[in-house]
Amino acid sequence: MNRRQKKQIGKAVFALLAALMVAAGPMQTGMEEVQASSISGNEVDRSSSEVITDDDRAEADAQLKYHMDSILKRTHPDEYTLQKLNDTFYSAVYYIANTEMSVSELWSYVNEMKAKLDAVVPDVSVTTPTTEFLQVGNNWETPSASYGQQVSIVLPIINLGSEDLTDLVVSPVVSNDVKTWPFEPDTTGYIQSFAEIPGNPFGGNYEAGMFARRELTFQFTVREDVLTGYYPVVFNVWYSKAGVRCEEPVQLTVYVYTQGKPGAGHIGGDDGAVESKPRIIVTGFETDPGEIYAGDTFTVTIHVKNTSKDKAVTNVLFDMQAVESGTEANTTYAVFLPTSGSSSVYTDSIAPGSEFDINIEMTAKTDLSQKPYVLTVSMKYDAGKDIDLTDEAKVSIPVLQEARYDTSTVEVMPASVSVGNQSNVMFSIYNTGKTTFYNLQVKYEGDSIEGGDAFLGTLKPGETANVDSMVNAVAPTTGDGTVKALITFENESGDEISFEKEFTIDVYEEVYEEPVMPENMMPEEPQGPNVGMIAGIAAGVLAVAAVVVIVVIRKKKKRAKALKLETDFLEDAELDKKD
Repeated sequence: MNRRQKKQIGKAVFALLAALMVAAGPMQTGMEEVQASSISGNEVDRSSSEVITDDDRAEADAQLKYHMDSILKRTHPDEYTLQKLNDTFYSAVYYIANTEMSVSELWSYVNEMKAKLDAVVPDVSVTTPTTEFLQVGNNWETPSASYGQQVSIVLPIINLGSEDLTDLVVSPVVSNDVKTWPFEPDTTGYIQSFAEIPGNPFGGNYEAGMFARRELTFQFTVREDVLTGYYPVVFNVWYSKAGVRCEEPVQLTVYVYTQGKPGAGHIGGDDGAVESKPRIIVTGFETDPGEIYAGDTFTVTIHVKNTSKDKAVTNVLFDMQAVESGTEANTTYAVFLPTSGSSSVYTDSIAPGSEFDINIEMTAKTDLSQKPYVLTVSMKYDAGKDIDLTDEAKVSIPVLQEARYDTSTVEVMPASVSVGNQSNVMFSIYNTGKTTFYNLQVKYEGDSIEGGDAFLGTLKPGETANVDSMVNAVAPTTGDGTVKALITFENESGDEISFEKEFTIDVYEEVYEEPVMPENMMPEEPQGPNVGMIAGIAAGVLAVAAVVVIVVIRKKKKRAKALKLETDFLEDAELDKKD
């Protein structure tokens, strides 16, 4: 039985089971709980206009289906979770189809079942804002401006996620407080929007993200009463991913240096006093090696700067904490663990306007998915009489996964084929890892066959690609008849990976034997391309002629014998008369 036949049988079985479910009575497993929690139990008057109609049921089913599809697009659940989602969804559809209720009860039930679907896959009810994929590009340069001046700020936004983001709206967080917002608080002219920012097909590759970045230009007027120093300017970024609008925006923070009027005071000073408090900001980072795979040990170097021009910071303590992931026995583990056991780095001081490099060796967990992970840098320091000052910054470190794959046994039908005919080659390719395959394709190599190339496109983790090719037999098999299926794809880093799958196919040359004729029946000088056919026809004609000749001769002999008998009889009769 081939794959197509199996698929058709499976569809038929599924349709039969669905029909039996509709024909059966109410489900007993879990349905009582759903009914009890959603419906009051009071009988509904079917004559009432408040009773739901078939259109109401159809609309409720459509909303649940849309909610279900949204979850599937955003999460790629495993087989077990997918089964739980399907069970919850179909039990709801069944209950809606077979229960009398009011319109208000119907939509209360729909909302309840949406919540149940969300609970099956934690934290997927909305797109969660995170700096894991949205960042400010590393081409950002801190602008400087003085009081009363106009300044243009170019905000580079990069998307390190694998999915496209659409319907983006970017707006600064505006305040009337001169201590937190250095520009004129015009809230109407600062909002910008754009259609999309493409996803990163190679999952966290920073260069690819920078290439596809979006740069937005904002025009600001610096306040007359602005303070001197580095202002943090926060931008909210709203977006949609996989058709779902984010509930909370991503916040991107950049710094702007402003020069206030003489005596205006400094950022961080008490009530605008001249005495200011220094700030430490992260200016960039790099890793060694540049590409980090799950399970690798690497060194991350984070560049920080004391933004104060006249004051040093002392007793500086940096602490690096990675996001937590991977729950086992109710315990969470950080995605990056320091090899030394300590996540802290200490330095005595950083001079005014100077930079300092934080170096720490860490190991990435082996089971991480391929994506960027946030590393939070917490900073605690003193500055003169000010103690226990704090700052915080976040960096995103992309983690890659080795591609893992497997294949099924190759089925060849027929396994033996003559030259000029075709054979059907079928097998499956399994993505057993945590990384997506791009541009997946299959080509065949062998002296006896040609063609059959197949392009399969994208194969996500846990998915299966089915190969169904027709190869042409072009030459008789030599040797053991081994043929190679060359399978190639690109991983999320853009590297091409290939492997081979061997199988055998027997190709033979079909032999046609000419009929053997008696020597005396063979034409002396056959000519033309159809000598055998002509010889056969001639032999048949000769045989028929021989039979005709024999019959004619026999008839003549019988007639002559009869004539002789008649003559002899007449002669005897004449002699008797004479006697």
